[in-house]
Amino acid sequence: MIEKTELYDFCLPLLNGKDCCLRDFAGQVLLIVNTASLCGFTPQYQGLQALYERYRERGFTVLAFPCNQFGHQEPGNADAIGDVCYGRFAVSFPVFAKVDVNGPGAEPLFDYLKTALPGWLGPRIKWNFTKFLIDRSGKPRRRYSPRVSPQKIAPAIEALLQRP
Repeated sequence: MIEKTELYDFCLPLLNGKDCCLRDFAGQVLLIVNTASLCGFTPQYQGLQALYERYRERGFTVLAFPCNQFGHQEPGNADAIGDVCYGRFAVSFPVFAKVDVNGPGAEPLFDYLKTALPGWLGPRIKWNFTKFLIDRSGKPRRRYSPRVSPQKIAPAIEALLQRP
């Protein structure tokens, strides 16, 4: 397997099964989030959508990655996940197929992000709705705990959007 050395090397399937390469988002500020449909933090989809609507015209995108590793809070198939994301919360940003973010089966993208931004207690992701802020060059800049609401990330997004 070829080792991925930068964010734009990764290609993953979307919820609908179509492949999506992160190089398609080159030049944008990204917020990559591991999500779940049955989590206490699930209402953060509203805040993530609000951020996306506020900044997308300026080159910002949210990328959601459903994960069932924390309390089995994402047990459903793609249709069930879509019902929550597109139906209940009306998200319009990309939602990817379900992934693992920790352990031997972890999606390599999350291994890459955890290595770049290990967090306070080491590289493991501790729960759903951990967020990784990526600058326009594809460099991971900041990691946010699930308790940090999307609106509290707005100033950091704004700062990155002002940079060329």
